[in-house]
Amino acid sequence: MVRSLFAMLLMSAALLAPAAAQNTAAPAGGGLGGIKSANIFEVKPDANELPGYAEQSNAERARVQPGNNAPMWRQVNSGEPGYSSLPASQAPEAGVLIQRFVQYPGSDYTTAGEAWRQVRNHWLIPYGGGLLLIVLVAIALFYLAKGPIKVHGAETGRKIERFTYFERAAHWVNATAFVILAISGIVMAFGKFFLLPWMGGSVFGWLTWVLKTVHNFVGPVFAVSLVVVLITFAKDNLLRRYDLTWLRKGGGLLRAQHVPAGRFNAGEKLMFWVGMLFLGLIAVGSGLFLDRVVPDPLLYTRGNMQIAHMIHAVSVILMMCMIMGHIYLGTIGMQGAYRAMKTGYVDETWAREHHDVWYEDIQAGRVPAQRTADRAAKRRGKATPARV
Repeated sequence: MVRSLFAMLLMSAALLAPAAAQNTAAPAGGGLGGIKSANIFEVKPDANELPGYAEQSNAERARVQPGNNAPMWRQVNSGEPGYSSLPASQAPEAGVLIQRFVQYPGSDYTTAGEAWRQVRNHWLIPYGGGLLLIVLVAIALFYLAKGPIKVHGAETGRKIERFTYFERAAHWVNATAFVILAISGIVMAFGKFFLLPWMGGSVFGWLTWVLKTVHNFVGPVFAVSLVVVLITFAKDNLLRRYDLTWLRKGGGLLRAQHVPAGRFNAGEKLMFWVGMLFLGLIAVGSGLFLDRVVPDPLLYTRGNMQIAHMIHAVSVILMMCMIMGHIYLGTIGMQGAYRAMKTGYVDETWAREHHDVWYEDIQAGRVPAQRTADRAAKRRGKATPARV
């Protein structure tokens, strides 16, 4: 009995629903203010088939299909905020459904979200990834053609301290942070092309989430270590007149010829000022903004975040291209370079052949060959006097 009664009620509701929908009065007025609530079953998708639909005014069309009229969507596309129950201090764009029309470099004149998508998908991803591959292939071809830069003279056995412990520690902290950021950034930007197809969505999604989290936390570490590196090595990276000769001769990379160099050659100095200072500070500033470390929520609008992302991507890709060359020359590209940063010391022959101006300053006594006091001498000086 109860089951039969319940079935009758359902059938009655189904029969009465269309009639109720037809008798329901549409909200008066067009624009955003005319929409109070809507039931998807009450929307008439075939309203454009009604007689005279094309001749209807926007006000008349608003009564037929609330929300489907030009003035309302013109207001939505204007970027002017509508009503939102969220406070502006927490969500400054809560009332903005669609961003204003803009034109970013390389995009059409369209809404800001679509313009950012076009820049990212049509420029940053294909051309940025292509540039990284070109540099990587160029380095590989150069190594196959030339091989590593070797020391021609015999080692003397006399060592010169090239880097102190503090300098090496600052370098390795900064280098480690950069490698972590580079790998995580490459996976997040390009991973869907070479990892997702064979890894699958579940594992790739988990991996990118982990790398994104690591990226956000390692970023500030890189920022602090970058400042330390810039302060530590700024003095010896000042440009000198002989650096022009080094640049004019291409550093002796293409043809074996003498190229003068101080403690750091002109290529390393360009890496320092352009790659680390200029591009590095831009990448750090935009990255910290994307990390939302500035305690002002009103700054973090979608438009500002989109601009920060584009600046961050361009600066990081250019920085990575330069550092790829730096890593090559600091490891397999130059004999003895990696050992110098690992142990802090180089042989006199290495210093004379690769950094002759620096070596001459050491020979003349203008620069000390040993900048860190001998630990054994320190221990001897602090030894406890023998008891009588």
